[in-house]
Amino acid sequence: MLTHYFPTASALVYGCMGLGGGWNKNPLSDDDVKQAETVVHAAIENGITVFDHADIYTFSKAEKAFGKVLRQQPSLRDNMILQSKCAIRLDDELGPKRYDFSAQWITCSVDNILRRLAIEQLDILLLHRPDPLMELNEVAGAVEKLQKAGKITHLGVSNMHGHQIAFLQSALDTPIVTNQLEMSLAFRDWLEDGITTNSAANRNMGYAPGTLEYCMQNKVQLQAWGSLAQGKYSGGHTECEADVIAAELVASLAEKYGVSAEAIVLGWLMRHPANIQPVIGTTNVQRIAQCAEATTVTLSREDWYALLVAARGNEIP
Repeated sequence: MLTHYFPTASALVYGCMGLGGGWNKNPLSDDDVKQAETVVHAAIENGITVFDHADIYTFSKAEKAFGKVLRQQPSLRDNMILQSKCAIRLDDELGPKRYDFSAQWITCSVDNILRRLAIEQLDILLLHRPDPLMELNEVAGAVEKLQKAGKITHLGVSNMHGHQIAFLQSALDTPIVTNQLEMSLAFRDWLEDGITTNSAANRNMGYAPGTLEYCMQNKVQLQAWGSLAQGKYSGGHTECEADVIAAELVASLAEKYGVSAEAIVLGWLMRHPANIQPVIGTTNVQRIAQCAEATTVTLSREDWYALLVAARGNEIP
């Protein structure tokens, strides 16, 4: 897992999508930078060492704000594992929203990421979403050149299934170290595929089987985006009966284990043997601390299954 490559990697990842002042064209403000500084310190104080970016987050302002913090306090970089994603191109004068695994775009993206983050080397570059027009050897060549130039250390992917990762890995001399997927108590396709095998419920699953197993076998760290399910079970509003029941169970277990509701929701993911790394994105300092309590929780098998059944709204097959 990620600790195989980075021994100091934390169990949680801080996702920086909420930094930079929002998805608008407003210029980066001093308040945006101050918010980033406050959040970074809160994450570090709660034991989080892995920070996740993407070049498109808040139209690149998230990286810019983070970079300004590092320029002001360069020593913070010593305790960080920084990753960023590229290859999603938003609509522009050249065309619609699209994915781009061309060597030129990947190389240019990394240079811009490094400049915005005010760093010389990115610990992990993630390819954000699969590009149907990917030329395998072109990607491999670009990655090799970036590594030889000292601009990236490792390569990861996001939103790929096991077959896609294996195909990409076949052309690489460097291991793919991460795969970031949507995974939560609410979004369970990654789990449901396995437990509904050989049943009618699996027929319309649409999830590529074997992804978890591939990642576990090949030391590909699974990172869960959307891990808190937008607060659905930890204080968020919901009218779905199953979600209400699950939220009540989360609250009960939070009291039982002496932690926050957020810690229970994240702890459910972390209890899985795949050693899932939840990505949290809250900019609320108190909630960052509540999420960090997940590292102190090990749910019993019974409580883990009780949460699964409650979230499903019916018993397992």
